[in-house]
Amino acid sequence: MKYLRSTLLAATGLIAFLAFWEAMPRLGLINPAFLPPPSTLPTAFLREVSLGIWPEAVMSSLSHYVAGLVVGAGAGIGLGLLSGMFQPFEAFTAWIVRLLRPIPGLAWVPFAIIWFGVQPSAAVFIIAIGVFWIVFFATQGAVRQVDRDLIEVAQAFGFRSPVSRLVKILLPAATPGILVGLRTALGQAWMAVVAAEIFGVAGVGQRMMQASSLLSTDIVVVYMLTMAALYGLFDTAFVALQGWLLRWRA
Repeated sequence: MKYLRSTLLAATGLIAFLAFWEAMPRLGLINPAFLPPPSTLPTAFLREVSLGIWPEAVMSSLSHYVAGLVVGAGAGIGLGLLSGMFQPFEAFTAWIVRLLRPIPGLAWVPFAIIWFGVQPSAAVFIIAIGVFWIVFFATQGAVRQVDRDLIEVAQAFGFRSPVSRLVKILLPAATPGILVGLRTALGQAWMAVVAAEIFGVAGVGQRMMQASSLLSTDIVVVYMLTMAALYGLFDTAFVALQGWLLRWRA
């Protein structure tokens, strides 16, 4: 009953929001060229699909998204584990991290163009940078928070090498924290997709910039909602995967 009530309230809130959005341009309070009513979006979406633009843009962005996520998350987990396990490595890289961490992903766009050209690899590079720091700090923190008593017990039972400690103790204990970082990275990677594509790499970001230059705001909103829907699908799938991986905690 409580769940049903919450669902009804959420649906009511969404309907009220859409009604308010529809009324603003219809009543002349907002220029429809600046903010189109939601009733015009299905037509714009079907037009993009029929022209083959939408699936092509989405597939391009998905390829950049997945590749950037894998590269950034892989590097973040690897270096985060090293930093969390070995104090000398953390000390050695401390000032490097402090130097590079505050630099936003967009600041790397000129170098991405110089190094990779206006190519998908440049977009992957920008996305990977946005993902890397989130996963790196999540992994490092998760490893640091592992109970030291567990490590001492593992050493007492013969797990003395770094690899055995990682496989038997640190990685299983740190997995929940790492997964939290990965889930956050899923959203960060989507935000980086548009930034990575606005300089000319084919994808959703490029299509949004093209549409905005023509004041086709209905198309811009279509792709904004497309990204929201795709992120929702990825997040739902990841939550299911997370539950399966952590089923031992139930």
